[in-house]
Amino acid sequence: MATVITLEPRRWWALTALVASMLTLGFDMTILNVALPTMAGELGASTGEQQWMADAYVVVFAALMLPAGLLGDRYGRRRMLVTGLGIFLAGSVMGALAPDVTWVVAARAVMGVGGALVMPLALSVLPSLFGPDERSKAIGVMSAASALGMPLGPILGGWLLDHFWWGSVFLVNVPMVGFGVAACLFLLPETRDPASPRVDVMATSLTAAGLGALVYAIIEAPTRGWGDPLVTGFLAGAVVLLAGLVLRERRAARPMLDMELLRHRGFLVNALTATLVTFVLAGLLFLLPPYLQAVLGHDALGTGLRLLPMMAGLMVSARGAQPVVARFGPRAVVICGLVVLAFAAFLGSRTAPESGYGFTALWLAVTGLGFGFAVVPAMDGALAALPADRAGSGSGLLMTLRQVGSAIGIALLGSLLAGVYRDRLDVTGLPARAADTAGESVVAAHLVAERTGAPGLAASANGAYVHGMGVVLLVCGVAALAAALPAAVFLPGTRPAEGKESGSPAMAGPEADARQ
Repeated sequence: MATVITLEPRRWWALTALVASMLTLGFDMTILNVALPTMAGELGASTGEQQWMADAYVVVFAALMLPAGLLGDRYGRRRMLVTGLGIFLAGSVMGALAPDVTWVVAARAVMGVGGALVMPLALSVLPSLFGPDERSKAIGVMSAASALGMPLGPILGGWLLDHFWWGSVFLVNVPMVGFGVAACLFLLPETRDPASPRVDVMATSLTAAGLGALVYAIIEAPTRGWGDPLVTGFLAGAVVLLAGLVLRERRAARPMLDMELLRHRGFLVNALTATLVTFVLAGLLFLLPPYLQAVLGHDALGTGLRLLPMMAGLMVSARGAQPVVARFGPRAVVICGLVVLAFAAFLGSRTAPESGYGFTALWLAVTGLGFGFAVVPAMDGALAALPADRAGSGSGLLMTLRQVGSAIGIALLGSLLAGVYRDRLDVTGLPARAADTAGESVVAAHLVAERTGAPGLAASANGAYVHGMGVVLLVCGVAALAAALPAAVFLPGTRPAEGKESGSPAMAGPEADARQ
């Protein structure tokens, strides 16, 4: 089993290394979203290609999360963390030097390999370092670190885009990775569980192929149509591959995808809640930068600054979640967070092209509050249900679900937006080629309007994009409310660790579920 560190100063210094690792991923998450409109203009990327630049990372991330957790369990979590940061650095350099969209997508996939090693292993170390009373605070600190990277990333990325070429947004990862590696080597103790299952190459391949096929079908559907043979073929292939994964894991003596964990009510409902919230946030971060840049006319730096209300709300709620949970219990806080998130989405769906930024800032701040109050106690509850000897594989499963939610959020909500935008866009009088280009994205429509002088095209594109954004936000609001119902019915009113003598996450088993 993993070594438990008992000296409190060592625990909190070790948390510094985990924070540095999470901060690196937090930077990258939002820098790319701010850069996408600029990259779309300079590389000629359609909405679908922009989705792949974002989703190449999260698909690989999700596919490799489980084996990454097992590698850390068997060979050392610190060692794999440092390895992941090194791979992430290589992908960042590759992205900075990429000559076209294809190379950017490939670089993002390499970065996904590195991120898959960093994220679950940073989380899996927590149960080894902190007991139940401290773990919620530690999760809040790590969530705040990710949240800190999210607003700083767009601001720094926007400044870089205003002064340098688009590839410079990848180079900001170089010093961050260097600091993260140094912190891990000098501050983080090595923990491992050599008895963990071996990495299942076949299961990993089924995961990657199944998720890739699913995301490809969702992204291509708005352009080709849901009845297109290629789209239906990839959807059917995804179902077969993912079903094969589940069957293989259910028959395995030591499965990589631990299906038994999904039988624990606390883990399952908390994990699905965190996945749904991640689905919403990923979709929002994909659609907001084009709205702020193309529709409202702000530059890249201005776009980064105008995402601050959502990041501020997220940081406030991440820091405040622990005392609120202690006062009212995790179920009440998760439900309220989901309801607030739904309210923010419904409010945002009222945005019009002439609304201006003030109204947008309001619902963005409320969105951040709802996200933090929903996801922090949900993550804590899910981690509390993990046996200590399966911390790596269990946290890997949790983060895999969240990354699947992120990938599908970008693919599904981005495709919904693209379909509505294309249907509402007025391209009357444009040559066929120019009309096709304008239908690819709102950024492309503005470029076509500048080059052709087409009257009303830019205004039509703005109206079509904002309408599509409103439809997406309505879907997000309904999804958040739908998630609140099972949370209200199935989540426990108190933390799983309460009332236990040991206070160890290893105690969160069937007996705990019975008491819940």
